[in-house]
Amino acid sequence: MNQNDSTTPAKFGTFGGVFTPCTLTILGVILFLRLGHVVGRAGVLQAVVIIAMANAITLLTGLSLSAIATNTRVRGGGAYFLISRSLGVEFGSAIGIVFFLAQAIAVSMYVVGFTEAFVASFGWATLSPKVIATVVNVGVFICVYIGAGWTIKIQYGILAVMAVALVSFFSGALAKATPAALAVNLQPSYVPAEGFFASFALFFPAVTGIMAGANMSGDLKNPGRAIPLGTLAAIGVTAVLYLVMAVALGASCDRDALLDNHNVVRDMAWLPSMITAGIFAATLSSALASMMGAPRILQALARDNIFKWLGLFGRGSGRHGEPRRAVVLTFLISQACVLLGDLDTIAPLITMAFLITYGTLNLATYSESVTRNPSYRPRFRYSHWSTALLGGLGCLAVMFLIAPVWAAVSIVLMAAVYRMVSVREIESRWGDVRSGAVFERARRSLLTLEEQAYHPKNWRPVVLALSGASWQRTHLAVFGHWLTAGHGVLTLGQVIQGEVEDLAERRRRQEDLVRSFIDEEQLQAFPAVVVAPYLSDGVESLVQCSGLGAFAPNTVLLGWPTDPARVERFGAILRVVAGFHRSIVTVRSTEETDDPWEVPEGTIDVWWRGKANGPLMLLIAHLLTTNDSWRAHRIRLLRVAPSKNACQEMTEHLEHLLETSRIRATAKVLVADDVPAAIQQASRDAAVAILGFEAPAEGDENAFFESMERLAGALPRVIFVDSAGGVELET
Repeated sequence: MNQNDSTTPAKFGTFGGVFTPCTLTILGVILFLRLGHVVGRAGVLQAVVIIAMANAITLLTGLSLSAIATNTRVRGGGAYFLISRSLGVEFGSAIGIVFFLAQAIAVSMYVVGFTEAFVASFGWATLSPKVIATVVNVGVFICVYIGAGWTIKIQYGILAVMAVALVSFFSGALAKATPAALAVNLQPSYVPAEGFFASFALFFPAVTGIMAGANMSGDLKNPGRAIPLGTLAAIGVTAVLYLVMAVALGASCDRDALLDNHNVVRDMAWLPSMITAGIFAATLSSALASMMGAPRILQALARDNIFKWLGLFGRGSGRHGEPRRAVVLTFLISQACVLLGDLDTIAPLITMAFLITYGTLNLATYSESVTRNPSYRPRFRYSHWSTALLGGLGCLAVMFLIAPVWAAVSIVLMAAVYRMVSVREIESRWGDVRSGAVFERARRSLLTLEEQAYHPKNWRPVVLALSGASWQRTHLAVFGHWLTAGHGVLTLGQVIQGEVEDLAERRRRQEDLVRSFIDEEQLQAFPAVVVAPYLSDGVESLVQCSGLGAFAPNTVLLGWPTDPARVERFGAILRVVAGFHRSIVTVRSTEETDDPWEVPEGTIDVWWRGKANGPLMLLIAHLLTTNDSWRAHRIRLLRVAPSKNACQEMTEHLEHLLETSRIRATAKVLVADDVPAAIQQASRDAAVAILGFEAPAEGDENAFFESMERLAGALPRVIFVDSAGGVELET
């Protein structure tokens, strides 16, 4: 956050900061101009169901909002802040941009709505509606630019006007209400082109104002208390008003008046002029709420420094840090829409933006709940993962019920913004639910793997590469990556010789260095560094303790010693690894290359000497060819026969192996008495030769080393393999 956060925000309570803006935004023009049509077409009973369903969705969203708002210290930004801190910077940014634009455009929609009502009531035909709308928009802008405190005071006056308008309606409607009229209007009167969901779609935008209070989050004394209390109270109060008003309309009006007269509410009122004032109040209050909310979303987004070009709008003005620069931008956007006109086309998109925001908020609460993150401890106890899921699904369903095409367009736009942010790989400075969700999936998967019986068909390379200081033996790390990329798990292990008490801090630094190496080389790997008095003890610790459950290493990757003085220690390590029933892969390379990622030309030669090591050797060759850089390399399955008599039978055996293993390779049997010479002659131009071995017994290390060196000879790249089993080519 930047230095402007040090300003002291205006402090509003539950009533002024949340309840009032939410209530005024919900009690909009639909209450006065469209509710009668809904009741006339759907009938009183179904109208009550429509109102109940719409408010159920907003109530579920309100519960999710309350849970999220009481689980963290809420700062400015409303829905953007809450969603970004739960679902991450990508979702938060997408919601922030879309919701800001929706709120800014909504200002113009409410201003134009006010203008239409004003012209219809007072005429003034000599003035262009766009001129009147511009004057009103400038007035709304000035009120908000002065400051939130001034705007809240104006909203108190608007709330009083709304209250008088409602009293005027109920006074007139109750005087004219009769049981007979109610009975006639109970049932629906749909025409073929309309139905229940058409009436629902007409009414639902009336209740999409529940975020008006949350948008003021940075200006509240106690957001964790004010947002749940004020939002839920507004939902409850307005739901009751809509329900009672629907019944009152059904009991006091005939069907034709409900269907054809948009001013039926005014005609039923005791003082019709107060309904006109109420319509003015409804549109102005919604415009003020949107003009206040949009800049605060943009300011919070800018302060998170996700988009550098938004930095200008992150600065606050005055003692209370008012987002006046963002207010100016909001005004310019709304004024452009006023001048362009045709807001009927834009209105559905605005509703979609609200619904996407509400749905994403439900998704955030659902994700926080189901991942069982210990940090998710909301003080609000009346939200559950099931209510959040139901609220999210409800928002999605309503989007497609209201306008399927606009719903699809809105989702595509959201996905585009999400993608734009994600490809930039922006790292948030706050924790979010994604790591918790990944952790929970991994935990469950590990437990599932632990419960299932192992089958060789499911063998995957889980490689522990003893790469030491990885940047000094990069070729080992790269080879481990080639074996496991997309198929298995690679861990880069290092042993620091010494005492733990003396080297604990060095171990931590070394692990950070290995992690940095992994990032720089773009490997898919994990670091593992241990401290042990002797190298063999450290290797023993790594083999025993690395991994978890099914992710414990089944293969250990080592470098082949170039110094004969290290042969005995190398043999001891091989025995330790083999003793734990781990497969061993060692890489012998006599070529020095500047680029460890460089792949040599030639074939991949697998020298078959039996089923002890052969299946793993052939599978390693296949895994290499699944990498793009190795894909064009041809695999050869080779064997040395002592005489021509056995050549045909051995060839057929190798071909049968390849057929049953479904690995594309060429089988070839060579007849030779000198096996090392035959191997070196046949594989002299190979990219790599793969040979089998068995870990030496104690005392046989030198003889073992010499025999393997005779086999490899001058071949530049050789892989030695000692399989611990568990691999079957026929599966």
